[in-house]
Amino acid sequence: METLLANLGHGFIVAFSFQNLLFALIGALIGTAIGVLPGIGPVATISLLLPITFGQPATTAIIMLAGIYYGAQYGGSTTAILLNLPGEISSVVTTLEGYKMARNGRAGAALATSALGSFFAGTIATILVAASGPLLTSVALSFGPADYFSLMLLGLIISAVLAQGSVLKSVAMVVLGVALGLVGTDVQTGQQRFTFGVPELSDGIGFVSVAMGMFGIAEIILNLEKPEAREVLSAKVGSLFLTKEEFRRAVPSVLRGTVLGSVLGILPGGGAALAAFGAYMLERKVSKGRHLFGQGAIEGVAGPEAANNAAAQTSFIPLLTLGIPANAVMALMVGALIIQGIQPGPRMVEAQPDLFWGLIASMWIGNVMLLVINLPMIGMWVKLLQVPYKYLFPSILIFCCIGVYSLNNNVFDVYQTILFAIFGVICNKLKMEPAPLLIGFVLGPMMEEHLRRAMLLSRGDPTVFLERPISASMLAIGAVVLGAMLLPNLRKGKDAALSG
Repeated sequence: METLLANLGHGFIVAFSFQNLLFALIGALIGTAIGVLPGIGPVATISLLLPITFGQPATTAIIMLAGIYYGAQYGGSTTAILLNLPGEISSVVTTLEGYKMARNGRAGAALATSALGSFFAGTIATILVAASGPLLTSVALSFGPADYFSLMLLGLIISAVLAQGSVLKSVAMVVLGVALGLVGTDVQTGQQRFTFGVPELSDGIGFVSVAMGMFGIAEIILNLEKPEAREVLSAKVGSLFLTKEEFRRAVPSVLRGTVLGSVLGILPGGGAALAAFGAYMLERKVSKGRHLFGQGAIEGVAGPEAANNAAAQTSFIPLLTLGIPANAVMALMVGALIIQGIQPGPRMVEAQPDLFWGLIASMWIGNVMLLVINLPMIGMWVKLLQVPYKYLFPSILIFCCIGVYSLNNNVFDVYQTILFAIFGVICNKLKMEPAPLLIGFVLGPMMEEHLRRAMLLSRGDPTVFLERPISASMLAIGAVVLGAMLLPNLRKGKDAALSG
């Protein structure tokens, strides 16, 4: 306990430096803004801002990107409640009850419930990250190469299974992501592979180009296809204070949402959206006010908003302790760390204590900032909603191109980004989720490295993956999960063939 408090004290010293405080505030503001503006989201924004982090210290850069992620969870609820339009995917559930509360004259209470529930959940989740991080790190240090390979394979399988749409399509995107990650020069032999004679690909496909193209620019193109229809609630927001009855009903929902979100955030492929949906379904079944759902039940705001913020915080646990991204945003974080020359994993606590503990401390500071930013500044965010998207996207595209070019001062990176943007649009049209591809792209080279080490240590014996208990357990869980999801599809195909 004393060691934990000492480490947290060191983290607060790092986080309270002027530069880190400033960038935490910038991240919180940007996160809230992109959460408020429908159709952008944290994945697209972080991918667009990756080039900016290149010139910043690693701790400062990650603190800002983390602020954008959990800040978007706060901001997304504002549009969900006032416009019936989710600013971020995890806020989709909030529209169901939050907008009805606003129409009933309780917009202020809904916004206050969202902000306070998010703050409480974020605080608890931050404590969980601080307490479990070193413990999981010590466990992870006992992992061998075979265990790491199987763990990463399990992560890819779960991320594919939990992705939206067809499981087969998600698995295909994972495989494609792994293949793209292997492009470049083989570290052991020095031979180029899959470069097709293009010298710019000798160092591999740029992570920023993949992320910015498939998530950032592709998202902008898709948004331009949608007609703008924003009707801001004309009635006043009203009092931010909850009645005693509303408070009594909201507290248990916040507690349940915090627990559920904290657990689901850790799972590969989980994250804020899954946690919010899970919390909403839970509240519909167990809350005392479940008969009010569909009419503006405060439980339908309190539970999901607490869950999505708790999940946003705890998704850092597998990233910081194992080096494995739990979702697309965490994959971007891995990319940002690698750009900074830092390999995420169990040695981060010892090798990068400023980054590890400074990030954890900044999460709590960021949550305090977001509480101040969101409640007193509701009027400003409502005004921001009135800015037409046609005025926003040209400047975003210009800064994208400048950012990508500035990384290597090479126009090839810009062309590469445009190609991935086109590919991202095509994937969207084909209902193929791009997040599994990005996670596969990040984990592919790591998996190859651990696979080679395991085979080298076992002298080419592949049974090493089954002989080690941890590795065998991971592979068994992955096979069961994948089989459980694919079996119904295979049965449908067989039944269709027989009936035809």
